[in-house]
Amino acid sequence: MCLGSWPCLLVDRVRLLQPPPPPPPLRSVSSSSLEIDSIDQSINHCRLHHLQSPTLLDSLVRPPAACLKRIDGTGGRKKTTIGVLEMEGGNGQIDRSDEREEMKLIIDTDPGIDDSVAIMMAFQLPGVQVLGLTTIFGNCTTEHATRNALILCEKAGHPEVPVAEGSHEPLKGGKPHVADFVHGSDGLGNIVLPDPTIKKVEESAADFLVDKVSQFPGEVSVLALGPLTNIALAIKKDPSFVKNVKKIVVLGGAFFAAGNATPSAEANIHSDPEAADIVFTSGADIYVVGLNITTQVSFTDKDLLELRNSKGKHAQFLCDVCKFYLDWHIKSYGAPVIFLHDPVSFAALVCPEMFTFKKGVVRVETQGICVGHTSMDMLLKKWNSENPWTGYSPISVAWTVDVPKVVAFVKELVIKQ
Repeated sequence: MCLGSWPCLLVDRVRLLQPPPPPPPLRSVSSSSLEIDSIDQSINHCRLHHLQSPTLLDSLVRPPAACLKRIDGTGGRKKTTIGVLEMEGGNGQIDRSDEREEMKLIIDTDPGIDDSVAIMMAFQLPGVQVLGLTTIFGNCTTEHATRNALILCEKAGHPEVPVAEGSHEPLKGGKPHVADFVHGSDGLGNIVLPDPTIKKVEESAADFLVDKVSQFPGEVSVLALGPLTNIALAIKKDPSFVKNVKKIVVLGGAFFAAGNATPSAEANIHSDPEAADIVFTSGADIYVVGLNITTQVSFTDKDLLELRNSKGKHAQFLCDVCKFYLDWHIKSYGAPVIFLHDPVSFAALVCPEMFTFKKGVVRVETQGICVGHTSMDMLLKKWNSENPWTGYSPISVAWTVDVPKVVAFVKELVIKQ
């Protein structure tokens, strides 16, 4: 984001020495009525109306999207409405009053049941222009990922969206890890679906990423929902990719939390640790959403029944594919819930105000029993000598999440007619 034109973001190097007093209940605020005359007013406004404590990110107070009104005419880019949660009562309705620049988005994905939910959400959300899907192994093979991506584009009513097939193996080669025991042998819960009538593009995923980001420098965001092989290949192919891409939001890692592929590693990072280390140390503007966040957000069997009974445009299809996923969660965790890993990551992209982030250099272990482990330097300046984290740009790691608002946001989009 360009922060210069946001009227609420006026605070530089703010330090709060003690916790603020408890705020009154959240309520809606019309951004047109805001009159921020001073730094103190901007802090108090955001504390009063939105935050239990102001979220300090890069020495700025970041208020929710209800305050992020662009000044008319800024930048000359197209402005549109991107739905965000209405604040009053946490009722989870999408507020259409917030204007932001239209988001150009590429989804790098291994669909995948929860990927399917996130992709349908992206197609449903006003103001998001999906430029294409790029596919990768992970939840299924790359071949199945491409087939599933084409199916999802057709089901969403967007057969014109290009699908570019990605790598069939990790950077170092070898047979990729495939989580068919979680997502079914076809990646979509083993439900019977006809083959897509549309075809993938001839361009590889890495070439597609480089070309689109070069075509729209500084405008294209990438949502990476699988192993980071395609992103790493794009960086290796064109080093300027890291400057041209607007931001990369990654589902991956486990920060001060247990892994789900091994005790120390999350599945996406474990599937290609070399690629992840390249991406995390590339200098691109990166936001990472790890298991420490995504395992806090889930749908229960009651939520899925609500979805089934709704008139949502894609509700029945999503419920069908989620059955296999729910059965696996019951067997693995002993509870009728499904984790919303990919939908949460999409929420972090379009509604970052529902999260807080901490900055730090992240490295990935590429050998040994902890291969795939994400290790974050918290920038505490305790080290007297250089180490493998020294000299790399910090990235933003999701630290907290407003669970009720994210669940409500996901529900609103998947139930949307």
